[in-house]
Amino acid sequence: MAREIHNHKNGEKIKEGSDLAEGENEGRKEAMGDLFGWLLTFFLLISLLAIIGYQLMCLADLQFDHSNPYDSAKWINLSVVPEFVMQGVLCIAYLITRHWFMCLLSLPYLCYDIRLYWRRQHLVDVTEIYNQLNWEKKQRLIKLFYLIMLLISSLLWLLSTVGQDDEF
Repeated sequence: MAREIHNHKNGEKIKEGSDLAEGENEGRKEAMGDLFGWLLTFFLLISLLAIIGYQLMCLADLQFDHSNPYDSAKWINLSVVPEFVMQGVLCIAYLITRHWFMCLLSLPYLCYDIRLYWRRQHLVDVTEIYNQLNWEKKQRLIKLFYLIMLLISSLLWLLSTVGQDDEF
């Protein structure tokens, strides 16, 4: 015996195997996939913000003589490559989930990271860290504000996805 499903649009009951029930199930699956994509990118952005915040804290500790240059450079250099990889994963996640606009917004940051890596300027030099301290802090603050802008945009899209009515 076929089960009856409640139609959210007009309150009618429809049979499970009908075309209307199948279309409603497909719409829900698509909405859940979109929601999962936004949540994935949200957590990737939070992780990137944490890495940049960690690097800024290391630079601030160095500036106020709470740590030595060797340790600060080591800690920052250990977190640079994971930051670059996570930014690449974020762009790929935007592409896979078909969020083209957000992918375009995150591409300049990825291109900048790739350029730094190719020029071998991505690591902090322990002998020059005091001379480059202001530049390193400025660079990471720009990245931080850029990621905050991406996070706000991502949150707005996430909330609009969650707030959509059942219009499928």
